[in-house]
Amino acid sequence: MSGPLAALSGLVLRFAVVGVGGVLVNTVALFALYHWAHWPLLAASPVAVELAVVHNYLLNDRWTFAVSTPSLRRFLKFNVSVLGGLAVNVLAVWLLERLGIHLLLANGIGIAAAFAANFAASAGWVWGRRGR
Repeated sequence: MSGPLAALSGLVLRFAVVGVGGVLVNTVALFALYHWAHWPLLAASPVAVELAVVHNYLLNDRWTFAVSTPSLRRFLKFNVSVLGGLAVNVLAVWLLERLGIHLLLANGIGIAAAFAANFAASAGWVWGRRGR
């Protein structure tokens, strides 16, 4: 595979690898804040999520989209795009479950839909030509 499709595939793969790293950051941070620092869950969870968002932003900025200098503007746009992905996930799971799809299958589809939405927003808006 070569050309634009190969470049897009490489971006998607790097974006996915960064996302897996973000899941690990979120999990470790949540565990540490909740169990070791004894934070309330409703405080520990959003902090863990934001730590994962910061991790994902920095790695996507440097590795996935190969930008040399971080930008507060891109970081804020990335945070907004992540909220959009959350909305896509929740809406997809809710709708599919209401249509009779098993909850775990609906969740898997919701995760895939959110990944696609997050990648599209990141590639087109956050790091797209106008996003820089």
